[in-house]
Amino acid sequence: MAQVVVVIGAGSIGQAIARRVSAGKHVLLADLHQANAEAAAKVLSDAGFETSTTSVDISSRASLETLVKTATALGEVTGVIHAAGVSPSQAPPEAVLAVDLHGTAMILELFGEVIARGGSCVVISSQSGHRLGALTAAEDDALATTPADDLLSLPMLRPENIKDSLHAYQLAKRGNVLRVKAEAVRWGQRGARVNAISPGIVITPLARDELTGPRGEGYRRMIELSPVGRAATPDEVGHVGALLMGPDGAFITGSDILMDGGVTAAYFYGALKPA
Repeated sequence: MAQVVVVIGAGSIGQAIARRVSAGKHVLLADLHQANAEAAAKVLSDAGFETSTTSVDISSRASLETLVKTATALGEVTGVIHAAGVSPSQAPPEAVLAVDLHGTAMILELFGEVIARGGSCVVISSQSGHRLGALTAAEDDALATTPADDLLSLPMLRPENIKDSLHAYQLAKRGNVLRVKAEAVRWGQRGARVNAISPGIVITPLARDELTGPRGEGYRRMIELSPVGRAATPDEVGHVGALLMGPDGAFITGSDILMDGGVTAAYFYGALKPA
């Protein structure tokens, strides 16, 4: 039976991780836009990977259930790379929460029911979740454990409590990391692992939208004043993804790796600290 790696969000980061963990496996590339999945498949196929494509809307349970059926029909799912999402400049608050928070929770729930023993998942979160102020213990538990389809009904996520798309994004990404921690317990019962990566600014088409969007000046300042002083490349995220998904990361689950060039450190203790 073929081993299948599912890449949700066929952009630069998803491809970078897939290239490092999918040799000899079947790569199923899923994206909201079929054309994006097909473009990624061509790149990977030309590099020797066996691929297939499909479209998926991660804010839709029915669409994700279809994706799971497509994946399991190809073989046993041994890897899931979740790199899909929308940024604050791309969508209003309700869409950010529906895609980045609810979508991620459903992916972890549904693939957690079919992941093979020894399998692993990486969720691409964001540095933004690390700069959100502390939540209460009850709020943390709610984001981590509320059934996926009830998440958007939480009082803390009501429209009157969400200030703007950035606030929604920060809550979603904090929720992703908490969700991964909670789901690691359930995935472990199947002998599988799940972790998150919280990148800073990585040069991708999405990042370019941000750098040229209404918050662009702030993002450019963030890069300039960070300890590393530059943005990341997708390959750098790929290296961390490969560690977490491969045998060298076999003792790591329920964790989140913040890789932001020190932006968060500078936000709390350096030049980016709010006045």
